[in-house]
Amino acid sequence: MVAASVGVTQLIWFGFESRQLAWNISLTLGYTAVSLIVAATWLFVLAAYSTRNRKIIGSGTLEYKRVADATLRMFGVLAVVAYLGEIELARGYFLTALPFGLGLLLLSRWSWRQWLRKQQEEGAFLSRAILVGERLKSVHVAHTIRRAPGTGMEIVGAFTRSGTTSLNLYDDIPVLGDFNDLLQGIDDYQIDSVILTGADDIGPIDMRKLGWDLGEREVELIVAPALTDVAGPRIHSRPVAGLPLIHVEYPTLEGPKRFAKRASDIAGSALLIVLLSIPLLVVAIIIKATSPGNLIYRQERIGRGGRPFGMLKFRSMVKDADDQLESLLDAQGTSDTPLFKVINDPRITPIGKFIRKYSIDEFPQLFNVLFGQMSLVGPRPQRAAEVALYDDIAHRRLIMKPGMSGLWQVSGRSDLSWEDAIRLDLYYVENWSMTADLLILFRTVRAVVAPTGAH
Repeated sequence: MVAASVGVTQLIWFGFESRQLAWNISLTLGYTAVSLIVAATWLFVLAAYSTRNRKIIGSGTLEYKRVADATLRMFGVLAVVAYLGEIELARGYFLTALPFGLGLLLLSRWSWRQWLRKQQEEGAFLSRAILVGERLKSVHVAHTIRRAPGTGMEIVGAFTRSGTTSLNLYDDIPVLGDFNDLLQGIDDYQIDSVILTGADDIGPIDMRKLGWDLGEREVELIVAPALTDVAGPRIHSRPVAGLPLIHVEYPTLEGPKRFAKRASDIAGSALLIVLLSIPLLVVAIIIKATSPGNLIYRQERIGRGGRPFGMLKFRSMVKDADDQLESLLDAQGTSDTPLFKVINDPRITPIGKFIRKYSIDEFPQLFNVLFGQMSLVGPRPQRAAEVALYDDIAHRRLIMKPGMSGLWQVSGRSDLSWEDAIRLDLYYVENWSMTADLLILFRTVRAVVAPTGAH
């Protein structure tokens, strides 16, 4: 990808000519040599930033973030060196190689990740892991790993204090023995990773000896803390008197990051409104011509801090559809649960089915984003009746501005259960970043183009 971006840049700006670099040094250097230096430096910086560390490859956003950071900082240093050395370095490297190369790198990493996921679904490239610790904590870790696709881990079994093998730990995960059987089990089952979930019976000295034994076998030791749904960038380890203390930062929701998020919302929504103005006008004409009622449906939703606002959508249902909601929910027996979704909703118009399938009905919310009521990415705004069913944990999703798209939508849309939807929204709130927003927007485009799930 690096060679392609730098090579194409040189062909675009210089063709096949042999041009020399202009600088205040009595050394002749052609732009071909410059391209080779830029490419080699780029690859070196990518390696220095550990963008291929096996602990981050294949899952999460940290891999993409490191690739972007390494690329942007390398070109930043290149620009400073060119300025201070009075080197007339072609702007093409910055105008072409930087965006083209970064896009290619991210696309290639994403493509390889999709390939890896398919291979792992077939049982290849999996890390064989066992859980070691108290049963309750091990069950929690097993459940968390099993429900998250793309972890690359195959939980072979568990070792508990009692070692009761007659009762599985979780689903089909067996208990292989007690703590005394651990090392023999690692050898017998060809284990790659040991996940320590926590056990009072394993003291510091025993833990140190276990680490030595695992090191001799080249088996990875993973400690799973009780604190869950915290992303990597918020976690920092610092040794104090030989103790590996884990520091967890609180999510930053104010200051420069909030300003940057708002600026990107304004720029993104304004650009999309301009680009989509003609297609949206065509959709508006079709809706108005095919069914009676208002063109825009305005529904009260709960925004940041619990403040209500009018969320805009293209009308996709018959006139006075809200008056039928309660009776339909009663008929399917879900009137007392969150996520007021009607299965096979008879209120949806023919054109409504199409625009809901491709999320076209959501596009008027770009004006909600432009006016500051919503964000491009964030927790999904819900009705007041749904918010009334929140528990204390679910209320935390209201500390951020709701979004047109979010982790919930790109992870299953309305097929998800209420618990999974809240969990994903809370994970986003606790760990949000601009890199994560860009990744969610990319996944949103893919979900709209190739929609799956209920609508």
